[in-house]
Amino acid sequence: MAKSRDAFRTISEVATAIDTPTHVLRFWESKFSQIKPVKRAGGRRYYRPDDVDLLAGIKTLLHEHGMTIKGAQKLLKEQGVKHVAALASAESAPVSSPENDNVVAMKTEVAEVAEVAEVAEVAEVAEVAEVAEVAEVAEVAEVAEVAE
Repeated sequence: MAKSRDAFRTISEVATAIDTPTHVLRFWESKFSQIKPVKRAGGRRYYRPDDVDLLAGIKTLLHEHGMTIKGAQKLLKEQGVKHVAALASAESAPVSSPENDNVVAMKTEVAEVAEVAEVAEVAEVAEVAEVAEVAEVAEVAEVAEVAE
């Protein structure tokens, strides 16, 4: 018999439902104060349906939208729990935030710098080869002068 939608879930059930390891869920609990499972005497966690939705929304932000934990925390603070929880079920466009936009811009800049560095490296190798070729020609000319 399946549990009702409103039933509390164990950490294993939540991990299976949102396809995320249990240790990651425990880590997210330490980073997101909004996640508050009920803990029984033995320390066993029981997640409310709203907690499960929030965890799924956090996973969407971090894994699908590429946000950092800090960016997700900021979005949670600014937009609220309901907004983030709704992200898990909604097929929404990538979340835009100043931090997320900065990360994308930095990744693009790093790629451009790497490309420029690669071009510069090729040019440097060509320059070294050209200098070596000139030196070789000069050496041959010296040998020819000495031989005369």
